[in-house]
Amino acid sequence: MQEVEIACDESGYEGERLIGTTTDVFAHAGVHLPADVADACLTELRQRIRSPATEYKATHLLREKHRAVLVWLLGPSSPLFRHAHVFLIDKVCFVLDQLADLVLADTDAPGLSARTASAELYRLAARDGAGHVLLVAANDLMRGKERDDVRGPVDAFFAALGDGTAGIGSDPATRDRAVALRVRMKDDPSLSILDPLIPALVRAVAHWGHDGRPVTIVHDRQTMLPAERIAGLQRTLRRSGLTLERVRLAAAESEPRVQLADILAGTVRKIAQDELHGRGDPELTMLARPYLDQLSIWGDRPSWGRLRG
Repeated sequence: MQEVEIACDESGYEGERLIGTTTDVFAHAGVHLPADVADACLTELRQRIRSPATEYKATHLLREKHRAVLVWLLGPSSPLFRHAHVFLIDKVCFVLDQLADLVLADTDAPGLSARTASAELYRLAARDGAGHVLLVAANDLMRGKERDDVRGPVDAFFAALGDGTAGIGSDPATRDRAVALRVRMKDDPSLSILDPLIPALVRAVAHWGHDGRPVTIVHDRQTMLPAERIAGLQRTLRRSGLTLERVRLAAAESEPRVQLADILAGTVRKIAQDELHGRGDPELTMLARPYLDQLSIWGDRPSWGRLRG
């Protein structure tokens, strides 16, 4: 079966640091276009925007004076329409989902599942400062930074959790799971729990290779995609019946398909983040809708309802 080659880039990416960043949403876009079509699309953007910039970014299209260009690019007459895909991650939701799976599993709180606890923590984080402190501690607990420190992040997390936050107490079993997680991270320097690039690449391959076709990804240059991480990703995908043939890194300025993926990721991320914060633009949200992965990681139901339509 003939392989499919897609070009990818991301927006809102700061590695495993997900809390306290300048963006609340991570977006990863994949574009499936011939190089000449992508180049013609960029030429059209230059003619419409008329900026002297050598490389166009999402910020060019997000200016109000270029709204018509953004509407065209996302709309049905654009070369991207039906040939691109965007996976979104609500960063707070991602942190709390991982926390629920790895630390809060089988919590002893009466009648409280780990997922229910995660949802309650999400609501708390959205409305008070203590919730933010807890999120930072949870992020630090699961980050690969300072792996040799097993106890410090655990103690900081349980200090932030306090006594019974969201119905979760500092019970010994929960603390033991947190310590075990930090030990695993210390023993395996390649273990990455919170890097959003990994689930994004999994969803890209699943989207474009769902019919059994092997997928090759041309990605913007990225230091977080060394050979050993790509090999691990390939093994994970094979277990699901998916094939990632290879990942080739390319400079966006010399690869028009990657430039379009960068623009698409940046514009859709901004549209989605505005919806998350209750200041969405109905027209742009409608235009972004066909590109969205329905399995995106999102915690806020009202905004996701508007994004999905």
